[in-house]
Amino acid sequence: MIRIITDSSSDISLEHAKELDIDLIPLSVSFQSETYRSLTEITNEEFYEKLSRVNTLPTTSQVTPGEFEKIFRQYTEAGDDVIGLFISSKMSGTYQSALVAKELVGADSIYITETMTVTFALALLVEEAVKMRDEGIPAAEIAKRIAEIVPRNHLWAAIEDLKYLKMGGRLSATSAFFATILGICPVITIKDGLVEVVGKARGKKAAFKIIEGLLEKNPISSDYSITLGHTNSRESLKAFEEYFHATLKKREVNISDIGSIVGTHVGPGACGIAYIKK
Repeated sequence: MIRIITDSSSDISLEHAKELDIDLIPLSVSFQSETYRSLTEITNEEFYEKLSRVNTLPTTSQVTPGEFEKIFRQYTEAGDDVIGLFISSKMSGTYQSALVAKELVGADSIYITETMTVTFALALLVEEAVKMRDEGIPAAEIAKRIAEIVPRNHLWAAIEDLKYLKMGGRLSATSAFFATILGICPVITIKDGLVEVVGKARGKKAAFKIIEGLLEKNPISSDYSITLGHTNSRESLKAFEEYFHATLKKREVNISDIGSIVGTHVGPGACGIAYIKK
């Protein structure tokens, strides 16, 4: 049997993880003295409610090698193959923890792929791995194919609330003030495993226009599904879906509620798209 393991930064819900028959290992988020395992000890709604009241950003922590070793041993001793798809190594030590655990277990049947991404773009890779598993493709081949599409995995998103970028030191207080007054919405992507701002627009629709242009320059492959993500804002998601109706129609579209690991930095109201480029 092939076991697919990811972490909670993928923003796959516990319910959907059961549907996909995958393992979801939670990272932790800390509000000063209070620490919660994401998804299992704090819901997304509870997280954003707490986030709205903080003066300093919560911190997040990686999965430990010991946690990985336990689950890797459990599966490999049962004769299973393991595929691990985790948050970008540039964003967290979780990927390195998985590699350490693989060495400790010493099994050749463990395949850890560097995804160079996070949140619903990571979920997209997990969804594709699940499809391959269900088609009967061997674990080594699945890992190889996922690694091949990693460079073509694109994410574009518009951020609504600049408060959290300012709190995280990614935007000065003065810049945040004037950007908020002007209704500026940054457009972000994930490049080389890290979040990067690729554009700024006045208002959500103008931000969507920037994303539309990026999609034209980096067209969507019809061979894979699409994932849309949002941070605690169904309104933003609905607006995104309406704007990109022509792009999304007749395609397989998954929806992801972005949780604490990424939501810490972008705040509520963000929305975007992840897909595999042609």
